[in-house]
Amino acid sequence: MPVRSANPIRARSLIRDNLEKQAGCLNLIHSRMPNIKVFSGTSHPDLAQRIVDRLGIDLGKVVTKKFSNLETCVEIGESVRGEDVYIVQSGSGEINDNLMELLIMINACKIASASRVTAVIPCFPYARQDKKDKAGGEDKEENKLAKKNYDWKFRVNAQSRAPISAKLVANMLSVAGADHIITMDLHASQIQGFFDIPVDNLYAEPAVLKWIKENIPEWKNSIIVSPDAGGAKRVTSIADRLNVEFALIHKERKKANEVASMVLVGDVKDKIAILVDDMADTCGTIVHAADRLVEAGATKVYAILTHGIFSGPAISRINNACFEAVVVTNTIPQDGHMRDCPKIQCIDVSMMFAEAVRRTHNGESVSYLFSNVPY
Repeated sequence: MPVRSANPIRARSLIRDNLEKQAGCLNLIHSRMPNIKVFSGTSHPDLAQRIVDRLGIDLGKVVTKKFSNLETCVEIGESVRGEDVYIVQSGSGEINDNLMELLIMINACKIASASRVTAVIPCFPYARQDKKDKAGGEDKEENKLAKKNYDWKFRVNAQSRAPISAKLVANMLSVAGADHIITMDLHASQIQGFFDIPVDNLYAEPAVLKWIKENIPEWKNSIIVSPDAGGAKRVTSIADRLNVEFALIHKERKKANEVASMVLVGDVKDKIAILVDDMADTCGTIVHAADRLVEAGATKVYAILTHGIFSGPAISRINNACFEAVVVTNTIPQDGHMRDCPKIQCIDVSMMFAEAVRRTHNGESVSYLFSNVPY
C-alpha cells in the first residue's frame, strides 16, 4: 500500500521504514534459505555432475591435489560464505584417501563461513565394521574346533578386540564440521545412531522395483532371495511390494576355515530367482547362492545390488557364473566394471540424491523418496 502523508519529511521517513522492514524480511528468508553450492570430490565426479544437472545449477569449483609426500590438498575455488553447501564423495576406490579428502573439504567450507555443510556419501565407507562380532567363541561346538586349530581360535578371540570403525568415521565427519549426512542403503541402518547430527538414509528399493517391472517380463513369477539371513528384512519388503514370495539362504559352517555350505529356505523351483543385497565385494557369496538356486530348480537368476564394489576376483566370478544380469546402482562408478563384464547393468540413482538435496535445501520432507522414484 502506498505511503501518503501531508508532511513530505514524514512521508520519506515512512517510506524508509517500510523499505527497511521489507529488507529485514528478505534477509530473514535468505538466512533461512541460503544459496546452494554443490562440490564434488574425486571419487565419483560423474554422479555429482548428474546431480547438479538435475538441479539446474553448476558444479562448484574445487581443486584437489596431492603433495609429493601424498598429503591431500584441497582449494575451494569460490566463496561459500553463508551458503548451503553439499559435498558429494562416495566411499569407493582409494577409500582412505577419498575419506580424508571429504573431511578436508568439509572443514575448508566450514571455516570459510558456510551456513551449513552436508556430506552426500552414496556409499558409506567402513559400514561393514559396525559392531563387534563374536567375542571369544560362545558356541560350544566352535570352542571344540578352536582347541584343534590355533589360527581359528586366535581369529575368534581377536573379535572381542575388533574396532567399530563406522562409529569412528561418524565421529570424524562430525568433528570436521558436517551438519548433515545423506547416504543410501547403509549396511546396518543402526549406523544412523552413531551420529549426533541428522542422517538421511535413502533407499534404492523404489528404483529396484521400477527396474524389475520394466526389465523382467515374467516378474510376477519371480521369487526374491536374500543371500544371507541378515538381508531378510530387505527382501521381505521388496517381495511384499511386488506381491511375490521370498526365500533366504542360510550359511552353515561345518568346520572351521571351511567354505560354508548353503541351505535354501523357500521353494524356487520353476521360478525366476532375484537375489537382492546391499553390497557385493568379491562376490563369493552371491555366486555360491546363484549356483544353489539353479540346483534347486530356478529357471533364471538375477542379482540386484545397491553398492557394486567388485574387488579382487569379483568380475571373473560374475563372468563365469549363471546370472542373467547383475544389476547395481551408480553409488560407485561402474563404467570400468561394465566394460569388463557385459552382465553388469547400472541403475541411475542420481535423481534420488538430487531430489534429496533440493528438499533438504528447501526445508521439505525427504520421506517421499523412501517409497517413490522422482521423475
